[in-house]
Amino acid sequence: MANAPTKPTSPVKTEKPAASGLFATLTIPLCIVVAILIYIFILGDPSHYADGDVEKGTADFFGRMHRGGNLVPVIMSYLLMVIVFSIERFVVIGKASGTGNVDIFVRKIQALLNANNIDGASAECDKQKGSVANVIKSGLKKYKEMEAEVGMETDQKTLAIQKDIEEATSLEMPMLEQNLTIIATLVSIGTLTGLLGTVFGMINAFASLATSGAASSTALSAAISEALVNTALGISTSAISIVMYNVFTSKIDKLTYAIDETGFSIVQTYAALHKQH
Repeated sequence: MANAPTKPTSPVKTEKPAASGLFATLTIPLCIVVAILIYIFILGDPSHYADGDVEKGTADFFGRMHRGGNLVPVIMSYLLMVIVFSIERFVVIGKASGTGNVDIFVRKIQALLNANNIDGASAECDKQKGSVANVIKSGLKKYKEMEAEVGMETDQKTLAIQKDIEEATSLEMPMLEQNLTIIATLVSIGTLTGLLGTVFGMINAFASLATSGAASSTALSAAISEALVNTALGISTSAISIVMYNVFTSKIDKLTYAIDETGFSIVQTYAALHKQH
């Protein structure tokens, strides 16, 4: 029995891991710096305080955020990271989906496969572009190679086509999940950092009251309000992170399903047509 030839998988265009890693490396410190600048020059601007008194003046919304403490810019940097990485993932996953609707593209490919129009299916992949089209085109190329291959049984050829599709998928799909771990991490540390800031704020508030010798309910209420700013920011950051993470995983699952569905159609079409002979 002849063995399946070990030809390399057809090349597919992917986002380079190094480029994605460099983006993350530059984005994280940049978000931290921007958050610090916003905290100092925007939130800490005297215009947000009555009579311009940053220390004792009555603060508006931005002023209260500024009085939340040194962890406020840290949590703000988390929020900026979520926004930047979400935009980056939207762009990458959008490119991976291609120029047209993925569901329509899959139906076109299946119709062309049923008509045994492999060249037409490849042409549709060239029009669609993106990760899904790249993987399907790789499978179609292997399909044509197996038709020209002699000395192999049909089962071996279908297995070779399936393996080629799986290898192409393994090259494409991990690029779509780049930086999602950062968004997932921010889900947890956003809330935890917010709670930590609140705890620090409460400690400082009660320590100030203890040393002042007089328990002022107004001062205590103001201190607690400012301490809770951290919790509000942390929970908001985590909520946005959860939503964006679920949106992206849902989009990736949809693309994976489209690849699996079309790849199965390619394999089954080849097997059905060649077992008839």
